[in-house]
Order: sequence, then C-alpha cells, then structure tokens
Amino acid sequence: MASTMLHVRLDEDIKTKGNAALAAMGLSAADAVRLLYHRIVAEQALPLELKVPNATTREAMLEADAIITLRGDRFEDGEAMIRALDG
Repeated sequence: MASTMLHVRLDEDIKTKGNAALAAMGLSAADAVRLLYHRIVAEQALPLELKVPNATTREAMLEADAIITLRGDRFEDGEAMIRALDG
C-alpha cells in the first residue's frame, strides 16, 4: 500500500502540549492522525461533535458576558457569597 504525506500548520504551543499528551498515551502525532483518519473513514464523520451556537444560544452567551462585565461581585468562596446575599 502506497503512503503519502500530510502537512499541517499548528500553533507551536498546541503542538508541544498535544505531543506531550499523546506521548503519555504512547502515541506519536502521526499515530494520532492515522487514528483520526481511520475513524473518519469508518464513521463517515468526525469522531467528535462540532456545533455552531444557534441564535438563542449566541444571545444567551452575549447576555452572560454582559452580566459578568457589569457585575462587580466576586467571592472567595460559597460562604462569602451567602454572607453577601444575607447582607
């Protein structure tokens, strides 16, 4: 069976951390890519779920960001939060 090369550009930090994680599993980057491709071929899909937030979710995310930005309260622990609520 003939083989071919695949060249991929990655952020250096991601590559370093990814290679360390793979090494801990006993895999090389090439092993991981081969496994990924085998799963894609077998499942005819990516072996992970990719989602784009719908309009409702995007709106909720923006609202949460606004709440975080506007609200100054931050608590060291749960008890501090309860004290502030009881305050």
